[in-house]
Amino acid sequence: MNLKLKNKLKTLPNSPGVYFHKDQNNQIIYVGKASNLKNRVKQYFTNSLNFDLKTKQLVSLIADTDWMVVDSEFDALFLEAEMIKRYKPKYNILLRDDKSSVYIRIDYKSSYPTVTTTRMPLNDGAYFFGPYLNSTSVNRALRVLRSIFPYATRSNGKKVGLDYHLGLDPGLEEKKTSLKEYRSNLRKLIAVIEGKKDQLIKSLSLDMVKKANNQEFEKAARIRNQITNLKNLSNKIIFSDKEFLDISKDHALNELQKLLSQKKPLKRLEGYDISHMSGTDVVASMVVFTNGTSDKKNYRKFKIYSDKNDDFLNLYETLYRRLSPKNIKLWKVPDLVVIDGGKGQLKSAIKARNDREEKIPFIALAKREEQIVISKSESFVKLNRDYLNKLNGFMVESEDFIVINLPHSTNIVKLLQRLRDESHRFAVSYHSTLKTKRQKNSILDQIPGIGPKTKTKIIRKYRSVKGLRDLNQTELSKVIGSSKARQVLDYLKSKSLD
Repeated sequence: MNLKLKNKLKTLPNSPGVYFHKDQNNQIIYVGKASNLKNRVKQYFTNSLNFDLKTKQLVSLIADTDWMVVDSEFDALFLEAEMIKRYKPKYNILLRDDKSSVYIRIDYKSSYPTVTTTRMPLNDGAYFFGPYLNSTSVNRALRVLRSIFPYATRSNGKKVGLDYHLGLDPGLEEKKTSLKEYRSNLRKLIAVIEGKKDQLIKSLSLDMVKKANNQEFEKAARIRNQITNLKNLSNKIIFSDKEFLDISKDHALNELQKLLSQKKPLKRLEGYDISHMSGTDVVASMVVFTNGTSDKKNYRKFKIYSDKNDDFLNLYETLYRRLSPKNIKLWKVPDLVVIDGGKGQLKSAIKARNDREEKIPFIALAKREEQIVISKSESFVKLNRDYLNKLNGFMVESEDFIVINLPHSTNIVKLLQRLRDESHRFAVSYHSTLKTKRQKNSILDQIPGIGPKTKTKIIRKYRSVKGLRDLNQTELSKVIGSSKARQVLDYLKSKSLD
């Protein structure tokens, strides 16, 4: 242990929080949580004989340690998960004994919603939160939250189970709680997990007063108890992407701000990507990271009007629409825009920004080598070459652009990768939705006067439009009437059914 770290450890507080072990290159190699930071962090340097080989290797690489103090271990659990997802530290993977991460699963939209944990999140329409590396801590946190917001973990058939009588289950089986009221309760649970506890308490307080004024005293008392229990959890939930995270401790954002010579913190990052198939169903995504964390409620998607196989033109249209005065007022101004692509994509995006006369820094992230691209004509971004050298990076200059190469292990690259990957995922998802919707349409949709009910009758009887080719008007008239049968067959004869 070096002298600087030894002196620093003397200042560790006896408080819960999250700690960051860093190597000699100032890269975060491990993130952990603690109910007592002082006791937990010092264990790494006093009990080395009891460590396994991987932990000993980790300790040998620790050159510095930072930490963030929170109000409770409950808070530390959610913050730890977010920091691991953000920085992807090497030893958080090596030290977890090949166990997969655990997620909280809430199938809010089902007719019998449940709250469970899973190690394999699926695209099944449920809401997933995580990942978390410590399933025991997650289950303990859920038990605490369940006493405040009762939820079901499984159906008990036709009768309520013991959990209902203990105040832990809504009792949907015997309609002790309506599905509408239960879902309202789940929204409150989700708000706490997402770090929106303070807003929730304000909302509950207003609801409590309203219930009391309406003389619904029993309901008002239940809300009062929820508020009291929420306040007792902790003063703040730090698993939040805008309220409680101390941005000054965020290494990736600080480093990116220095590298790009930005005067103000990069609180709001926006990422853009285009998705289409040979110029059809062209869409664009706008994803938002607030204080380095995905801010899904501010995501936006664009259906491109031009619908052409031209990503440069599509990006121009997207950014020109995004930076309209109306959208600037509604969605605020980003501190940095990241384009998924290379020089051509960046040039088109900057042109849209300049045409809107906005003063926003733009960069691009090229996929193959994860290179950061900066336009030399860009007046809002200036490369800090000394800091680039400090990060062990290098640059390649052309007439119009600077291409920055950083080690893929750096915090900056990991952050931009997450932003880029999320914008790509969101764009592909929207494109797939439009594509599926278009493929479900048939030639019947194009026939004037043929509505959804008539179309459904035809498809149910003949399974497909092709099945109508060999039928006569009399047979089809039995299904939809003679007038519509003649209209359909005349139209189909004028079109190819293949």
